[in-house]
Amino acid sequence: MLKLAKLPDRTPVKLAITITPDLAHALGDYVTIYNRTYGDKAEVADLVPAMLESFLASDRAFAKARKDMEAGT
Repeated sequence: MLKLAKLPDRTPVKLAITITPDLAHALGDYVTIYNRTYGDKAEVADLVPAMLESFLASDRAFAKARKDMEAGT
């Protein structure tokens, strides 16, 4: 058996959301600062998945509840 396990499904899933004007403005500012910082040309849609992943990974209560849910408790 290979040391590397089979890769998980990496098929993108499109998600459409509606956000407030204030959040849209803040995200636009974030992208501007991100691009200035890294010399990149990212768009909001490029950064939001990484932002959500980072948020979920840092939420310890969510991680515990998810683990409990998967264990059936």
